[in-house]
Amino acid sequence: MHGSNGPGRRGAWGVVAVVLLIGVHLLRGGADELRADGPPQPLAAAAPDTAGLLPGAAAPDPLPASPPVRVRVPSLRIDAPVAEVGLDADGWIEAPPPEERASAGWFTGAVTPGERGTAVVVGHVDTPEGRGVFYDLGALTKDRRVEIVRADGRTAVFTVYGIEVVPKDAFPAARVYGSTGRPELRLITCGGLYARDGGYTGNVVVSARLTEIRPGTR
Repeated sequence: MHGSNGPGRRGAWGVVAVVLLIGVHLLRGGADELRADGPPQPLAAAAPDTAGLLPGAAAPDPLPASPPVRVRVPSLRIDAPVAEVGLDADGWIEAPPPEERASAGWFTGAVTPGERGTAVVVGHVDTPEGRGVFYDLGALTKDRRVEIVRADGRTAVFTVYGIEVVPKDAFPAARVYGSTGRPELRLITCGGLYARDGGYTGNVVVSARLTEIRPGTR
């Protein structure tokens, strides 16, 4: 994270690179038998509105930093461990290894889930061995919950306000990763059309906002 541009700028470009790294892994070896219909894709109506408002949803105060250890999406039956992913020697985000398709990755250059700012959790849609942890992510709908269990024992509960597919060749990084001044979360995997010689054309991006904090046992 260190460099002449400072950690903020280096981190921002590192985050943008996640869309390339996940795509490269899937391009080199995807589970083609799963693509007769392909993973579910978000509906246009599920895209976030301009304000990302959650009517009637109270906003808890931001939490102090604490790394995530597990991600849960109850409506999709996702319950997976979260590993740390950082930047490689070239300054790009490291995607979760393909052999860890059942795990998600938290980008350590962004805030921890529940802090003020935008936390980023990534995961594979598929790998040569089969479906990845976020294969069904595009089926998520607004107002569903995403639960992040943190190392401090607390669970940060986020409410989804948008699910969309964005193109990889015109990724809206500032809008997706920029801070809104509130604790937010982005879940990201590959999506859109798939071609054997080009991989997935886009990324499924889930936008969610902190709406509840569950205390831990310690």
